[in-house]
Amino acid sequence: MHAERRKKALNLPESLTYTVASDAPIDGKEPVGDVVQKLSLSTWCAGFHSGGGHAPTITNVSESGGDAEVLLVVPTLGERLGYLRETLLSIRAQSVPVDVVIVAPSQASRVTDLAKEFRADVIDDPGGLPEAINLGVSKGLVRHDFVNWLNDDDVLEPGSLKSTIDALHSNSSAVVAFGACRYIDSHGSELWTSRAGRWAPRILAWGPDLIPQPGMLVRAWAWKEVGGLDSSYRLAFDLDLLLKLKKQGSFIDTGQVVSSFRWHPDSLTVDDRTRNIAESERAKRAALGPVARRLAWVWEGPVRMATRIAAREVNRRAMKASTR
Repeated sequence: MHAERRKKALNLPESLTYTVASDAPIDGKEPVGDVVQKLSLSTWCAGFHSGGGHAPTITNVSESGGDAEVLLVVPTLGERLGYLRETLLSIRAQSVPVDVVIVAPSQASRVTDLAKEFRADVIDDPGGLPEAINLGVSKGLVRHDFVNWLNDDDVLEPGSLKSTIDALHSNSSAVVAFGACRYIDSHGSELWTSRAGRWAPRILAWGPDLIPQPGMLVRAWAWKEVGGLDSSYRLAFDLDLLLKLKKQGSFIDTGQVVSSFRWHPDSLTVDDRTRNIAESERAKRAALGPVARRLAWVWEGPVRMATRIAAREVNRRAMKASTR
């Protein structure tokens, strides 16, 4: 069905770099006229946040051209434009075509400017994060085979979409492809890398959620079958979605680092850990059978403790990095 699409997709190597142009110094070197350099995503992020000048502009990344299998939704309030630019750049730096829908408040005029620069559609925020994501997905669900969302402070690693698309093409029974995820601080420095791999789906219903949402890819028909995100959740709607998708098919690990999650005080997941844990336990209990549901208290305590310990460790690393 998609052989023609795959032929049209750009075939860049896994060690993807992309070209940016800037009239500002890069790595402390004064340019002569326009500067064109090839940068990895981590280098670009670090340079942008170091205050080294104007943000780079895209010159040779892939475009959708109407042949995209993938739809990515980027919800934003328009308050973190620097991070949002990094997010959009990481999407457009992928080696496959992608359609992008940004969901933002109507008054966020600077988001509209970014959308034009990165060839993305913009729709008005209906209020509420899961509602925004559902609305964005609904705008292109019938035209795409794979969907996901990327928050406005997270980024895709080079080669991310190619790896998840290839994984789903190679396994027709899989409904979700995922990979490892870096935890980065506000400046883009790595704090931790989550590599749960094939164990993550096995413990999803009772243990910690180790499937990183940024960078995963979901079959569009499966998203539609489970009804998308449940807006009764404020934080754990991604876990609830995964638990429902598990009943639709298998999950497949790409074995690669496919995304970076930004760990900072403004992040919803970081900021409200207690509520996130409570919502996660509600989602897991809903997915369990009657007998297992009555026994859930046996493992909920240890999982809750392990989750808090892991969060404290990442916080410790983030605070240590901020003092360097």
